Amino acid sequence: MAGSGAVLEDSSILSKLDRMLLPIERFCALLSGFAIFSLMFLAAYSVVSRKFFGAPMMGYVDYIESAMPIIAIMGVSYVQRDGTHIRMDMLVGSLKGRTLWLFELITVVMILVLVIALTWGAWEHFVRSFDCTRPLCSRDSTIDISIPLWPSKLVVPIAFAVLVLRLLLQTWGYGRAFILGLDNPVAVPLNLTIAEQAMLEAEALEGLTDGTD
Repeated sequence: MAGSGAVLEDSSILSKLDRMLLPIERFCALLSGFAIFSLMFLAAYSVVSRKFFGAPMMGYVDYIESAMPIIAIMGVSYVQRDGTHIRMDMLVGSLKGRTLWLFELITVVMILVLVIALTWGAWEHFVRSFDCTRPLCSRDSTIDISIPLWPSKLVVPIAFAVLVLRLLLQTWGYGRAFILGLDNPVAVPLNLTIAEQAMLEAEALEGLTDGTD
């Protein structure tokens, strides 16, 4: 069974664009993790308030509703880069060379088409909610404490737009690997066995050791 993915880098334009997009993806994943941590804190606060003061936190469900898009979507592009998103490896793990790159290319292009459609639909959904002629620029809000919903709806097309950029880079990477018949292309996740992963970690440690001498 394949282990975690590795993304190789070099001095090519494709690799430079990959490295430029990575900090944005990391920031989005950080926001997702912060949202999860915040909801854990709010859950504990709500339970304590109900247990000891008989007054649960007002708007707890509203906060969950507002944070859910950040939790569910903001980190998708980051895991897509590393190839750590849920996928079926039974077929892919048995493919090699141009056959593998062609399969990956077709898959990524299909995902790209779907995500572009979802991005357009999510943006239209946000536009229907955003109206600066209304209080807080919102046409709709949560039921309990009336949190405007347009910020949460805006998160979705932004996260999808970052994912579109990642999929475009991976389409370029897989297409380049297929045409040139590359063994280890850059800017795309490579499936590693446990032994290969350990070897790369050992080489990285050796490089750090050599740099300190």
